[in-house]
Amino acid sequence: MASSKVKTAYKNFPADADFPDLSKHNNYMAKVLTKDIYSELRNKATPNGFTLDDVIQTGVDNPGHPFIMTVGCVAGDEETYEVFSKLMDPVIELRHGGFKKTDKHKTDLDASKLKGGDDLDPNYVFSSRVRTGRSIRGYSLPPHCSRDERRKVEKITVKALDQLDGELKGKYYPLDKMTEQEQNMLIENHFLFDKPVSPLLTCAGMARDWPDARGIWHNSHKNFLVWVNEEDHIRVISMQKGGNMKEVFQRFCTGLTKVEALMKNAGSEFMWNEHLGFVLTCPSNLGTGLRAGVHVKLPNLAKDEKRLDEILKKLRLQKRGTGGVDTASVGGVYDISNADRIGFSEVELVQAVIDGVKLLVEMEKKLEKDESIDALIPQ
Repeated sequence: MASSKVKTAYKNFPADADFPDLSKHNNYMAKVLTKDIYSELRNKATPNGFTLDDVIQTGVDNPGHPFIMTVGCVAGDEETYEVFSKLMDPVIELRHGGFKKTDKHKTDLDASKLKGGDDLDPNYVFSSRVRTGRSIRGYSLPPHCSRDERRKVEKITVKALDQLDGELKGKYYPLDKMTEQEQNMLIENHFLFDKPVSPLLTCAGMARDWPDARGIWHNSHKNFLVWVNEEDHIRVISMQKGGNMKEVFQRFCTGLTKVEALMKNAGSEFMWNEHLGFVLTCPSNLGTGLRAGVHVKLPNLAKDEKRLDEILKKLRLQKRGTGGVDTASVGGVYDISNADRIGFSEVELVQAVIDGVKLLVEMEKKLEKDESIDALIPQ
């Protein structure tokens, strides 16, 4: 799709003089963006009017992150990835371990292909969840959408969710109409998301008009959850206590497939293409957008964090504290999840988590007996 030209004061100033100072920055955007790329792209915009400076603003405002390498750029619409491909393609390649602009992504939501996953030891695995994001084609993404677009995204999503039945039947709670009782209930269940306070999100424009057209939906069993108009149009989450990741993934696939079908029946579809997979706001979530994670107790492995990190890298897994990306482990309990998003199918990523967590628990049990785990460490 052809881009629009930016009709702004940019024309009055040379690109070189307008180039951001990225000398102290530590994000993927800063590693890729050169004066030549900036000069070539800064006068372009997507058909919705999203510019290069809109794309990079969060990365310019936030030089780095104490725990992880941030991406430093966002998409304002589906066309962002095409119009600004000279920036986005190398950022995606860096962030996703060499996923090139010629590579194709594969999608597989057939939960029956999963092997095992219903036998993770509940003495070590306390909870399991699978989540992803989805974007509705034809509407700008949260960094750039108008109020009307955001409200239409909410309307389309809630209309589909209201048609779910059986174990997926549930209720939508709009943030701006929530009673105190409903708010307390959602907080108690750890469902409530609040106005974004991270500068990575606020500098990208995701907190505009808060809480207009934002909300939370969950089924009556409280194990299938949808967030509306947070970082993405929708976030879909399946979760439960214990280590039955297979059951969590089956519910995730069933619910997500039904929601998509109901939207299609009403004339809407998700943003997807064979290169990027499902298109989302942050380039880090392209492809599957999927994060399958468990809260797992590994106090003995935690005694040597460097070795644990090396093991996780070989397993293509990542760890964080149970309170989120900015938190550390408490008592050796970690949130362990897949490190990859794109280039692997949903089934492959969940399988990697199941197999990896099984191995980690086996290692933990050996360490409890003061036995060596060297033979278990992947080569």
